[in-house]
Amino acid sequence: MTSIKTSYNRRSFLKVSAAAGGGFALGFSWLAACTPIEKAEEISLQMPEEWFNMNAYLKIGDNGVVTIYTPNPEFGQNVMTSMPMIVAEELDVAWEKVVVEMAPYDTKLYGMQFTGGSMGISSRWDVLRMTGASAKQMLKEAAAEAWQVPVTEITTNSGILSHEVSGQQAGYGEMAAAASQVAVPEEVDLKDPKDFKIIGVSKKNVEGHKIVNGKPLFSMDYQKEGMKIAMIEHPPAFGMTFKAILNAEEIKGMKGIKDVFSIKTYKKGQAKASFDTNAFPELVAIVGDSTWEVMKAKKALKVAWQPFSTYQETVAGWGGNTSEVDIPAGLENTTDHQSKMEALAAKPGKVVRKDGNPEAAFKRAAKVLERSYSAPYLAHNCMEPMNAFANVEGDQVWIAGPLQAPGIIEPTIAARMDIPPENINIEMTRMGGGFGRRAYSHYMLEAALISQQVNVPVKLMYTREDDMTNGIYRPTYHATFRAALDENNQLLGIHIKAGGVPESPLFANRFPAGAVDNYMAEEWSIPSNITIGAFRAPRSNF
Repeated sequence: MTSIKTSYNRRSFLKVSAAAGGGFALGFSWLAACTPIEKAEEISLQMPEEWFNMNAYLKIGDNGVVTIYTPNPEFGQNVMTSMPMIVAEELDVAWEKVVVEMAPYDTKLYGMQFTGGSMGISSRWDVLRMTGASAKQMLKEAAAEAWQVPVTEITTNSGILSHEVSGQQAGYGEMAAAASQVAVPEEVDLKDPKDFKIIGVSKKNVEGHKIVNGKPLFSMDYQKEGMKIAMIEHPPAFGMTFKAILNAEEIKGMKGIKDVFSIKTYKKGQAKASFDTNAFPELVAIVGDSTWEVMKAKKALKVAWQPFSTYQETVAGWGGNTSEVDIPAGLENTTDHQSKMEALAAKPGKVVRKDGNPEAAFKRAAKVLERSYSAPYLAHNCMEPMNAFANVEGDQVWIAGPLQAPGIIEPTIAARMDIPPENINIEMTRMGGGFGRRAYSHYMLEAALISQQVNVPVKLMYTREDDMTNGIYRPTYHATFRAALDENNQLLGIHIKAGGVPESPLFANRFPAGAVDNYMAEEWSIPSNITIGAFRAPRSNF
């Protein structure tokens, strides 16, 4: 058994008094057994009349039902199932008694609510286990006080508290009210992995029933009285920017259209954060009553675009560092990219690692094997196109949408709209795919600016064409590998030269670095105004 200090992220254990009534669970709990779909109604849990909050991650009902909140957004990798499993394991509650909800966006309670980089479980492992173990300890202390017995003699099993000597038993629901008033323990014991009953056991996706029945889960499902549909039109090519709307009055006169106007997603001179990548920060927005009417207007829209000149952007990196990034002017094309990459691949690049004497190894080689590999730009192609719901009323902003990192876009929205971050309410919805694309959530800011302009709630919908041409791509890459072999085909040296537009895919210190006596790695890159971003390990998957 492992003990853990509960002071780890103690903000997660802000205690609140018992919350009476109003317990509303959004999740659907599936039984651990393979229960047929037609019996789903029989296994729906009876919601409690009263809930008692143990900590920010869970609450227990008076009938023993437990709601567990998932802190990280969900886009198909099942953290909404796996994270509650970790809590339920340490809480020692029957999985059949668990209801799962998406936690609200609240960095004070949950820290960085980010899904990406395969960091979800590893970053939450300790705090989720501590969450369940602490609540269990509070329940045991409440039972010990009620029965006037030592807390060390209280045991738990599947949501039941027991005192073997006296024969007393109680469900978690019976002790929940008292437990919610117990002080958070300074240290708790964690289960030995050999005693796990839930972790490591296959469980059904907690939202599976809703998914297969088409129940509302996504921000595209959002409806609000008075809501309008919004779409955007962006430049037809990288290297171009907005000039003028040529037929604004004609568009406004179309059936169901409320307005058409241009928006700028950043103020002049506004520093961008690391994930504020946006190729087209000046757009045309069309707002109307229905998706079909707005799409018709979008097709009829006439916009003048113009080339932009080379400019610099200030980009804030991690740790408060900032850098000036040059954005080159001009139109680019695949043919030019390929010829430039081949030309640079034939020239010496920047040497980023050199072991031994690779030049001499290649000179004395009996045979040299050489192969080159390339990959094009890749669009994420998420099943669900980018979209967002926004309602701006004065200095209050309410947003709902599919995003991997709400904490990254929040300060950008605050800076652009001149409002404090605490006035921004973000609801994380289930994502129809992410893969890194939804870490760049400029569409949330666009929705907020459009709502502010028309003074009504709006649902911004990207078409598939908008989505595919908006420019958060995996870069285009080129790499050449050379191997020097002796007369017995024994390896003498390795030479790697790699580059791309606008970055290199090279990881100079990865294998075979360190495993070959004579090794050299070179890289190069070609500047571009085509924007790139994470694509499920962007360089690594090349």
